Amino acid sequence: MEQFTGAARAGAPAAQLASRRRAEVAPAATIALASVPDGAGERLATEIPEFDRALGGGLVAGSLVLVGGDPGIGKSTLMLQAAARLALRGVAVTYVCGEESPRQVRLRAARLGVESAPITLVPETNLESALAAAEANGAAACIIDSIQSVYVEGLESRAGGPAQLAEAGARLVAFAKGAGIATIVTGHVTKGGEIAGPRLLEHLVDVVLYFEGAESGALRVLRAVKNRFGATDEVGVFEMTGAGLRSVENPSAAFLESHDPEASGCAVTAVVEGSRPLAVELQALAVPSFLATPRRIAAGMETSRLHLLLAVLARRGGLNATNLDVVATVSGGMRLRDPGADLAVLAALESAIRDRPLDRWTAYLGEVALSGAIRPVINSGRRLQELARLGFRRCLVAAGTPAIEGITLIPVTNVREALVATGAPQRNKPLFEGDGATATPPTSRRPPQPLSP
Repeated sequence: MEQFTGAARAGAPAAQLASRRRAEVAPAATIALASVPDGAGERLATEIPEFDRALGGGLVAGSLVLVGGDPGIGKSTLMLQAAARLALRGVAVTYVCGEESPRQVRLRAARLGVESAPITLVPETNLESALAAAEANGAAACIIDSIQSVYVEGLESRAGGPAQLAEAGARLVAFAKGAGIATIVTGHVTKGGEIAGPRLLEHLVDVVLYFEGAESGALRVLRAVKNRFGATDEVGVFEMTGAGLRSVENPSAAFLESHDPEASGCAVTAVVEGSRPLAVELQALAVPSFLATPRRIAAGMETSRLHLLLAVLARRGGLNATNLDVVATVSGGMRLRDPGADLAVLAALESAIRDRPLDRWTAYLGEVALSGAIRPVINSGRRLQELARLGFRRCLVAAGTPAIEGITLIPVTNVREALVATGAPQRNKPLFEGDGATATPPTSRRPPQPLSP
């Protein structure tokens, strides 16, 4: 009892000190939810249609936007084009060029034909100085290229380090919301395709956009993975030209431009990205493998998804690719996340393994389960309308999919029915000599070579 009383007396000064501190702190201001103005306010439209679409309609005052992508994919080009469009409409724009010199920015502007745009350049890597210059300039929009090139004074770590990026992100959030300036920052990505630096950076900003595209292709896809002012997974499609990035008005036609109906391993489907459906082509190639473990290469889709569909094709469809190298890709550099494209991938794999082209006017729409069942997809009506608009006459779908005018539906319930509907015979001579439907190359290993004398 005495120990307890002594402990209480010893803790009394601490409790009194905490109470005194609470009394000294001024309470925060409060506001009723109903009195907060609704809506995002007036947006700053860049007049680049696909960029505005990805943003949800344009830039919101006081918002912080992060644009990431591989080196050379077009981040700086798009930022300069957007800055020029805004500036030519009388919007005060400050462009912080931390990675490039003003001369380099001027040369790019000349290539884009916007060298006369009244953009204020700030060649500074000290973040506080650059933001002070933007505020002094009366900027309504501020672009920082890139966040890895600027630094916050007082931190010992180098520019672009985790501590610098986290602190720079916090300063930028305070700047954008405090001054009401729409701010865009570009950022590099890692080999895994994520913004380089701590994940905290993506949590701090209001909008995160990722640039995607094939290394040698002309098409670029700007995908919104986070948007506090609009729909996520919205995409904007661009074409890289000599005069910069051009918005693609008909993305589906652009993705199918190189479609070869006479080639095996090609199947078309429709995916929903944000608020619109897009038709894409799935391509597959199967060749004999002389490796102990055949290769599985996927571009634009997860390799694990390719392994899963090959396993379902072997077990539920009776078509084995054990001794084949298999490559699967998505047209236009798109990254496929929609499970509704599973049936098209399966059809492309079957066509590649048998080296037999599919019907050019047939599309494929359905999710494939491990049991081999074909499941319906969401927004099937919009997808089918897009396929019908492009001239497709038939579409393999899951049973129970509502019909629409302009396209004939071929309902299937499982993988075997789907293979029959594609025209694949149940028992035929496979691509390589072997037993039944199993595609087996003549030999899985090279013959032994004689020893040199």
